[in-house]
Amino acid sequence: MRERKKRRTREALERAALRLFVTQGYDRTTVDEIVDAADVSQRTFFRYFAGKEEVAFATQDAVDALFLAELRRRPAGEAPFDAMRGAALAVWAAVDGTDGGDVSAELRTCAHRMIESTPALHAAHVRRTLGLEQQAARLIAEREGLDPETDPRPRVAVAAFSGVMRLVTGLWGRREGAGAEELRELTELHLDQLRPALSGCWRPA
Repeated sequence: MRERKKRRTREALERAALRLFVTQGYDRTTVDEIVDAADVSQRTFFRYFAGKEEVAFATQDAVDALFLAELRRRPAGEAPFDAMRGAALAVWAAVDGTDGGDVSAELRTCAHRMIESTPALHAAHVRRTLGLEQQAARLIAEREGLDPETDPRPRVAVAAFSGVMRLVTGLWGRREGAGAEELRELTELHLDQLRPALSGCWRPA
């Protein structure tokens, strides 16, 4: 019960912050306004978040953590690309509220659009993405028994995968009312084009 209450408080702070960020701008929103909107104290806010940037990225951080956890759980014999694809699709199933995920599609859409439209947050997002890619490359190298410092394949595979996922989330974020099902469909469509796009011939016969 205590954990459920903590989760509800955290989610209430996330929703309040994101709605304020979207309606009046990230830079013009204060922590005081967030805690007033969530009906909690400032002390409670700082119990969960170090500041505005952390709450702005809370939804994305949760999704990234889910992806790494799912990647670790993929079958050992699965090829690297298939493991990343499977992990991504498992994450989109988890963020769908009907599957009981902690991160709602509504919150994710809201956070994505706000981050993309705020220069300071967009720069921070790029840094965080690079960190995620490094962690994923290390996981892939570990799965394959490789040294990522001497073998470039894990980093190359993750860079290609990450580029497609940036494309997918960008397309999804611009679709009004798009939910987790649309995100899953876009992910499958674009990831399944990666191999033929890189290795096949595009010219008509």
